[in-house]
Amino acid sequence: MTCPAASAPSSAPPHVPVLLGPLLDLVAPVRGVWLDGTFGAGGYARALLEAGADKVVAMDRDPLAFELAAGWAGAYGDRLEMVEDVFSRLDDYGSDLAGVVLDLGVSSMQLDRAERGFSFQKEGPLDMRMGREGPTAADIVNAASERELADILFLYGEERASRRIARAILRARAEAPIETTLDLARVVESCLPRAKPGQAHPATRSFQALRIAVNDEFGELFQGLVAAERALAPGGALAVVTFHSIEDRMVKRFFQARAGSTGAANRFAPAGTPERARFEILTRKAVGPDAEELARNPRARSARLRVARRTDAPAGAPDPARIGMPVVKG
Repeated sequence: MTCPAASAPSSAPPHVPVLLGPLLDLVAPVRGVWLDGTFGAGGYARALLEAGADKVVAMDRDPLAFELAAGWAGAYGDRLEMVEDVFSRLDDYGSDLAGVVLDLGVSSMQLDRAERGFSFQKEGPLDMRMGREGPTAADIVNAASERELADILFLYGEERASRRIARAILRARAEAPIETTLDLARVVESCLPRAKPGQAHPATRSFQALRIAVNDEFGELFQGLVAAERALAPGGALAVVTFHSIEDRMVKRFFQARAGSTGAANRFAPAGTPERARFEILTRKAVGPDAEELARNPRARSARLRVARRTDAPAGAPDPARIGMPVVKG
C-alpha cells in the first residue's frame, strides 16, 4: 500500500521521501519520541509528526538541510528539534526512543547542486562532503596511492575496472590536479565503454565509491546502527532505507546478528555464534518501491527498506566483520 503524503502546514515543502507508505505501515502506530538521523528535506520527520509522533529529533550533518527547513519547521514548535551532527552519535541526543529512521546515501538537494560536487553530469568542485569538515574527493583523488584508489573503487563502488581507473587517475593527475567533477568523469569515461541507452553513466560507480570514502558512510552506518540499538526503548522501531547493495547487505546482516541469527557464512562475513536477540525483524525481505512510486520518482528504483523492533535485551557491541563492512586499508 502506498500512503498518501501526510498533511502538513501549508509552508511545508512538497517532498515525499521514498518508501514512506510502507515505512509508516510497518512501524504503526506512530507515537512517542522518534529520531530522524538523516533529516535531509524533512520528509520523514514531517510525516512522523503528522502520523502521531509526540516529537522528532531531526539530525543531519549537512547545515543546508536546516537552512532549507527554516521556512516551515517553526510550525511544529518544540515537537521538532534539529541537531547538526552525524547519526553515528544519535544516542547522544535521545534515549528510550520509540523509533529511529535512517535514509542513507546522497539526497536530491545535494545531488542537484553542482557546487557540492556530487554529480558527474554537472561541472563543480570535486568536493562530495556531506558536512563542513574533512578531506574532499579531490584531496583523495590527488593524494591516494594507486592501490588505495583501486580498493576504494572496488570495495565501495563494486567497480570491476577499479585498477584500470586508478591507473588512469594517476596518469591524469601527474599532468595536472583533478579538481572538478567533469575532470574526474572524463578520466573514468576514458577507461570504460560508452554506456548504451538505459545503462548507468560509466562514472556512476566511481563517484559513488568516492562519496562513500569521503563521508565514511559505511563506518557511519555501522556506528549508527549500534547507536540506535542503545537509544531505542524496548518495542522501539529501527527503519533503514538504503540505495546501495553493500549498505543493504550490512543492514540485513546487522538485523540477523542482533536477532540471534548469524545467517550463512560467505566472503563478506564469517559465521558466528548466535547471540541473545536484541531485535525482532519485521521485514523478512527488503521492501522496494511499487510501480506507482517508480512512476512518480525514478530515483527510488534502487531503494530498499528494512525494519526491526527492539527487544528488552541489553544493548551490546557487535563486531563489524559480522555484518560485512568493507574496509579500505590506507
